Amino acid sequence: MAISEEQVKHVAKLAKLSFSQDELHGFTEQLGKIIDMVELLEEVDTEGVPFTSNVAQAINVMREDVAADGWNRDELMRNVPESEDGYIKVPAIIDNGEAGA
Repeated sequence: MAISEEQVKHVAKLAKLSFSQDELHGFTEQLGKIIDMVELLEEVDTEGVPFTSNVAQAINVMREDVAADGWNRDELMRNVPESEDGYIKVPAIIDNGEAGA
């Protein structure tokens, strides 16, 4: 399955990335090679091969979950540049989808 420059432009726009024409051509070529490799892997016969979720025999050791007192909210908010109604105020990062490639 080949990938087109239009598809790469679309994904770049969704990720709010902008590429020059040379970069766009290069990324299209690279993504095409990755897709070809994945398609090649799909041809491998895995019938009868057991599912493997972890190849290492390590055991994950976790600490005991112990409740602890939280931080003082007023003390934490002292270093915040701007707040509103007890929350940290940050610039909006979601727009109407017009930005990007």
